[in-house]
Order: sequence, then structure tokens, then C-alpha cells
Amino acid sequence: MTDSTFQKVGKSENRMFGPPCLLICGYKADEQERILSLIEACGLSRHSVVFAGENDADAMLGDIVKMKSGKGRGLPSGLARAIIMSGLTEKELHSLLSTYRNQKLVPQLWATLTPISEGWTLKALLKELAVEAEAFRKRHSEKP
Repeated sequence: MTDSTFQKVGKSENRMFGPPCLLICGYKADEQERILSLIEACGLSRHSVVFAGENDADAMLGDIVKMKSGKGRGLPSGLARAIIMSGLTEKELHSLLSTYRNQKLVPQLWATLTPISEGWTLKALLKELAVEAEAFRKRHSEKP
């Protein structure tokens, strides 16, 4: 699963891969309400929101994003903090990222569902995202 490549996302109304869903990991029960408010502020409340916990770690991403909206809400998650976006438009993705950044919330992992990653387990994706984030941090800390 290494050799991942990043692709720049435009700002169009083009819908990205997958069903419209925000897969949220690593949030405590009380933090979930804050992220739901942020999602609503971005105009994304019509999208499904699934809160993944440890019991979902071995499930395939393609299956998790099809789960009933609200699944896992109110239950704490010990997974790495992440949001995996599925089926958002490019504009919606940018809105979510900038609103999150402007709120000065805790850094987390971000990903979009792809035809390749939909066949990965959640645990495998989170591991890959952590490796990529560390490599990114190292590259930026080594710049003069």
C-alpha cells in the first residue's frame, strides 16, 4: 500500500468517488457533536456521517461508507483521529478542510475514498495515512 500519490483536488462541482459520506474516526463521544456542528456549518448535513470505532477496524472502507448515517454516534473511538470523505464535490471538500482549519481544531488524518482504497480495511488505511503524514512532516522539517 505504499507508493501512494497525492493528486491536487480542484474546486469544481464534480463529485468525487463513492457514496456521499463522511467517515469519522478517533473522536470521543462529546467531540462528535462539535464535528457534527462543523459539518452542518459547511452545508454537508445531507451527507451520511458514520462514526467508526475499533469494531470497524477490520471492515472494508467500501462497506463502512454504506452504513446507516449516525452509526457509532455517542460511542467513543480509540482509532486514530481521521475523516475519510466519500462522494463529496471538490468544493465541499475544500469547504470542510478550510472550516476545520479556521476552527483551529486538533490536527488529524484526512483521506478521500478511491476505487483502490474502498477495498482496504479501515485499519490499513489509517496505518498508511499515518506513515504518509510522518513522511510529510519529515520532509517539511528538513527544509531550510
